[in-house]
Amino acid sequence: MNAMATEPAITGSTAREITASVEQAVESGALSPGASMPSVRGLAARLGVSPTTVSTAYRELRLRGVVAAEAGRGTRVVWRPPLVTRPAAHARAGVRDLASGNPDPDLLPSLRPAVRRLDPGRLLYGAPTVDPELIEVGRRLFADLDVAGEHVAVVSGAMDGLERVLSAHLRPGDRVAVEDPGHTGVLDLVRAMGFAPVPVAVDEHGMLPEPLSAALERGSAACVVTPRAQNPTGAALTADRARELRRVLTPHEGVLVVENDHASLISGAGYVPLVRDREADAPGFGAWAVIRSISKLLGPDLRVALVAADRRTASRVEGRQRLGAGWVSHVLQRLVIDLWSDPATQELIARAAATYAERREAALAALAAAGVRATGRSGFNVVVPVAEEAPVLRALREAGWELGPGEPHRIAGPPFVRITTATLDPAEAVRLAADLAGALAPAERRSHLA
Repeated sequence: MNAMATEPAITGSTAREITASVEQAVESGALSPGASMPSVRGLAARLGVSPTTVSTAYRELRLRGVVAAEAGRGTRVVWRPPLVTRPAAHARAGVRDLASGNPDPDLLPSLRPAVRRLDPGRLLYGAPTVDPELIEVGRRLFADLDVAGEHVAVVSGAMDGLERVLSAHLRPGDRVAVEDPGHTGVLDLVRAMGFAPVPVAVDEHGMLPEPLSAALERGSAACVVTPRAQNPTGAALTADRARELRRVLTPHEGVLVVENDHASLISGAGYVPLVRDREADAPGFGAWAVIRSISKLLGPDLRVALVAADRRTASRVEGRQRLGAGWVSHVLQRLVIDLWSDPATQELIARAAATYAERREAALAALAAAGVRATGRSGFNVVVPVAEEAPVLRALREAGWELGPGEPHRIAGPPFVRITTATLDPAEAVRLAADLAGALAPAERRSHLA
């Protein structure tokens, strides 16, 4: 989405009034996600206030996660501001949606049989917040980390887990090293919590060591890493890369390290840990957490994720949860337990992992055959570097395809478009590749073929 052609109707004579005016403009849609904000001096002159007043308003909007200031791009509205705005646009009728990032519904288990068997009982205040059987599910899900059951917390999805882990250790204004490009949910959440995202470039093997080192030297208090199925690039850590990253992190003992292993069993790649239990509670190791979502495996509406962490982090997450939401509904917990114990569900998860990998590889092969460079080692997505996103997205939309823009995912990285391959069959992939090759400028095609 391009910046607005005309300046939005921002009003106010104080920082508080200007802040409220901008929020109202975002809520109404007058300021769209990705839109450029007026310069500080330009807005100050138009409103007849001091630049300091506008700067104060912009700082407050950044802390609230409504806008972000990026080098060379000015201040812009973030792509998913934490405000109730107009519903997200969906692909129009007749256009194939390869942008939404959803799993294939046919590879998710039916909830009806489990719901019919459901009898969670009548739980009252003061009852245990986590079903012991779900802790056993957690132990099996985190068997490769060798964590004890008391070090596993239950949260309402991966982003809820990330928010709780970050808030357990960080304060507004802290810097957080994030992947660039990275998951929009992570970038938006970090901004909305009042933290400053510090971009760390990635390649097909994950975060690059030198940019991570630079981010840590800039004072990052936390580092959020996707070990596999990285969104949007499909990157997956290798043993060598994980070893290099650990070497970079080791001198920074106070840095919180979070692995967002959101796709886990259906990622199409083995788990290579950046953090392990390995006496993690010993002084000097630092705080860590690994988040694994059940929602990706069993269905997005099952808002359940498990967080394995060092003792203090797990305790803080659970303790703060008890003061707010209290607990994850035992109805959802029992549904997860029932589905997880069903051999048919386990078979479906294995089939889903294989199918997603086959579709992703077929898409990569079709793109390569058409002379289009693309990457994606794991997960649901592949990315195609482009010179400009908007013309490519527009051309593909006219050809009947809705792809995802790269801009919401990136801070300082180059442009690209994202293709979600979760439901893309090989025959469609060939047609898509041909249309995408035709949409690329001649110079880009030569670059991709080089």
